[in-house]
Order: sequence, then C-alpha cells, then structure tokens
Amino acid sequence: MKNRIRVERAEVRMTQQQLADAVGVSRQTINAIEAGKFIPSTLLALKIARVFAKPVEAVFQLEEGE
Repeated sequence: MKNRIRVERAEVRMTQQQLADAVGVSRQTINAIEAGKFIPSTLLALKIARVFAKPVEAVFQLEEGE
C-alpha cells in the first residue's frame, strides 16, 4: 500500500511526532507507515486522513496486485 503521509505532513509543516500525537500512536508507527513497512488498520488510516481533512483514498492507495 502506498501513502502520501510524508507529503501531506510537509504541506502542513507537521512532524511525525505531531501526527502520532494527533492519532494516538508512536512516532515509530508513523515512520513505519510512511516507509511502507506497516499497513495501518482501517481505524488508524481514517484518523490519519481526518487530520489532513482528506478522504482516506487521497492519503492511501492500493498498489497494483494488492
């Protein structure tokens, strides 16, 4: 699963820690999601999208074959 979390954070000048605090996870979790090493739960994906005021599909995209 691809994501635009790093881009979205940059647009609003938000650190990984600030996003982590906003959605109730660790900074390491945000880092792992950004790096594609961890796929968030539906609930976490929705929370992250809500922080950026975007639909979840604008932040997360399935890759070919998923």
